[in-house]
Amino acid sequence: MARPGFDKLAVALHPRAAWTDLVLSPREVTALRQISADARTRIPAGDDSRRGRAKAASSGMVVVFAGASGTGKTLAAEVLASELGRPLYRIDLSRVASKYIGETEKNLQLLFDKAEADDAILLFDEADALFGKRSEVKDSHDRYANIEFGYLLKRMESHGGIVIVETNRRSAVDAALLRRSRHVVEFPLPDAAQRRALWERAIPPAAAVEEPDLQRLANMEMSGGRIKAIAVDAALRATAASVPVDMRMLVEAMIRERRKRGITADGTDVR
Repeated sequence: MARPGFDKLAVALHPRAAWTDLVLSPREVTALRQISADARTRIPAGDDSRRGRAKAASSGMVVVFAGASGTGKTLAAEVLASELGRPLYRIDLSRVASKYIGETEKNLQLLFDKAEADDAILLFDEADALFGKRSEVKDSHDRYANIEFGYLLKRMESHGGIVIVETNRRSAVDAALLRRSRHVVEFPLPDAAQRRALWERAIPPAAAVEEPDLQRLANMEMSGGRIKAIAVDAALRATAASVPVDMRMLVEAMIRERRKRGITADGTDVR
């Protein structure tokens, strides 16, 4: 049972993803497997007899996932949680941060206490608001914001579990967090071969689909998240019209997705 107030600060994810669901280069997969291996060799927080001999090994593991939106950061966190058999909590930063003095620290304390009790993984999604570079102290607001950040770093150091911090821009994260991170994994945009694999997964052969030209689609640079969104958009419209998904529908869905991002497109570059 969640502690009172905890469910207002975090969302419990139910990871089902496996290693085979990741479409990444061998470098990123190797880095993630190393995180999993390190997590398995950590000394449990309650094992006092061994903590004294190897305090560093029992300290919390802070991991930073950096990369553009839709490149697989959250999916990788789910894979790790599933692999390690641990609960995964995604933090709602809008509810953790408070304008009232002391409330943010109380919320963070609740989050970390709950995570330690459940041996859960904490996922700070798009956490630039909490982990961004500290500003020069010009007024009391800046001073208090820096105090909050200092408390968060200290709490993460004393935490016995795993904390994953996701950011769209590594350069936006404060250097103090990077120094305390045991692993920093970069998630680049997929290359053409990876995009082809992502399109194949987004449009399963079992579906009632008129086979599209996946290579032409894969030539368009975009993240895996956008590929999924385009495929879902096309599938929903095809279902509503009781027709199979075809290349035209995918191109139209791609145009809509690009226009949402402020990119003028008519689809001629993929037809």
